[in-house]
Amino acid sequence: MRLGVIDVGSNTVHLLVVDAHFGAQPLPAAGHKVELRLSERVTEAGLISDTVRDELIQFVAECTQIAEDQGVEETLAFATSAIREAPNGDAVLAAVREQTGVELRVLTGESESRLTFLAVRRWFGWSSGTLLVMDIGGGSLELAVGMDEDPDVAVSLPLGAGRLTRELLQGDPPTPEQIRSARREVRAAIAASVRPITKVGPPDRVVGTSKTFRSLARIAGAAPSSDGPYVPRVLRKNDVSEVIQRIAGMTASERAQIPGVSATRAQQSLAGAIVAEAAMDLLGVDQLEICPWALREGVILRRLDTIDDPGLDVIDMPQVDAS
Repeated sequence: MRLGVIDVGSNTVHLLVVDAHFGAQPLPAAGHKVELRLSERVTEAGLISDTVRDELIQFVAECTQIAEDQGVEETLAFATSAIREAPNGDAVLAAVREQTGVELRVLTGESESRLTFLAVRRWFGWSSGTLLVMDIGGGSLELAVGMDEDPDVAVSLPLGAGRLTRELLQGDPPTPEQIRSARREVRAAIAASVRPITKVGPPDRVVGTSKTFRSLARIAGAAPSSDGPYVPRVLRKNDVSEVIQRIAGMTASERAQIPGVSATRAQQSLAGAIVAEAAMDLLGVDQLEICPWALREGVILRRLDTIDDPGLDVIDMPQVDAS
């Protein structure tokens, strides 16, 4: 079947069209996205403005038209922390539904973490043993660990790169004191939440997903996205520390000149690096691998799991003697 996924993230609103079948890898067929940066463009009270709401409605309408043109049979639509935490989030959802007919499902932070973990597990497989997965979005940081497809522990913290930039790193560039303050707050928040994760025991494989980790790996010398998803990419904690030192004094326009940093995310690149360094340090991670699959793929995989296996009806199942 051809599935469409509309992902209203804290940075990007993204339509992904995939050809998906039971037991098969979902294959991308088309995509359409815009970086609305919802986590950065809220009012001082945290409200989503009418302007941003109208931009979201317009883009969701575009996505529905493209999905129809691409022959999509079913569309899964969801929103994450920016909508979830906005005081007027319900009103925004109602406006989207009224104007486009699309019902956006708001995921909890824990659901985000668990679905992302599922995607990473399917990408790397059972031979990876116990996985520790980190995902830095625009509004939140997700951490999950476990040896199954559903993690033993899934945590979501309000430490997204866009949120921290808006709240703590407003200068261009931010002052050294702003950076120190942001670093202290991030580390305190992570340190207060890591005990359930560390109690699981040391992971066999550590993985980072999301644009933030991919961008940091690219700055540190990893292969560009044009080389394809199957090229191994790693990120070392020392590399992240060097990136922070390199970009801390740069303006957003200067950071945008670095390969791997897009103009729309340049402003929040420092905040993302600060969160990545803190998470890796406090969880004892010297190096992690980059996974191209994340939340969107997790949503798709979870939907595919609900489709019956057409082969089960014809398997000659052994009879069990109940006596």
